[in-house]
Amino acid sequence: MRAVVQMSGGVGSWGAARRTVERYGRDAVTLLFADTMIEDPDLYRFLDDAARDIGVPITRIADGRTPWQVFNDEGMMGNSQADPCSRILKRELLRAHIEEHFDPDDTVVVLGIDWTEIHRFERAIPRWEPWRLEAPLCQQPYIDKADLLAQLTERGIEPPGLYADGFPHNNCGGFCVKAGIAQFAHLLRMRPDTYAEHEAQEEAFRDRTGKDVSIMRDRNARRQTKPLTMRRLRLQIEAQGTLFADSDDWGGCGCAIE
Repeated sequence: MRAVVQMSGGVGSWGAARRTVERYGRDAVTLLFADTMIEDPDLYRFLDDAARDIGVPITRIADGRTPWQVFNDEGMMGNSQADPCSRILKRELLRAHIEEHFDPDDTVVVLGIDWTEIHRFERAIPRWEPWRLEAPLCQQPYIDKADLLAQLTERGIEPPGLYADGFPHNNCGGFCVKAGIAQFAHLLRMRPDTYAEHEAQEEAFRDRTGKDVSIMRDRNARRQTKPLTMRRLRLQIEAQGTLFADSDDWGGCGCAIE
């Protein structure tokens, strides 16, 4: 059997890849990374370190566009309910590469999610047919992200820089259309230049299309929603003198799966 590990740049995919090599051997494993072109520079360092530790090189693929280029080409902005960026730059790209280079009769596809998100693994199984799907971190011995980060340290690998800055995922430079208000506020505090770049892109999309759209949604007590732009969130935070906004709303990243 051969195994294709979807390497996201997160510690979970590193842990899943290590277990996959233990099961199938280095020569049977491919580490497949789909680049969105807006990744944090330290992600590439981490992937290189992870590949050396696992003993398998990274296979990098890319559509060549950024998420904002995809939004402009598709005529719609991504949000928590619709993600043309991850559909095109991750899911469809990964699937097309695997279909071209691997046979479902002798290849398994490996995800880096762990037992705390086994529901995501179960949802992904029918979507990947006829390939068999595996998630080694959903199997015993059960470990979590903290355990994996400790293992990284033990093996002399520096964790991704976004983790050190308090981000839950090492994807898209801390930006994600599925992120919640808390993560956007965190991005403003920790990476203001990155926030400013995406704020400008959102404003440019709104100006070009004339649509009152945004990545985030502002929900009131009656569960009614309206657009919440990155610009308006920033101005609200600056006016309040705090960077804490909807501190429980971090959203979730599942771009390679859902």
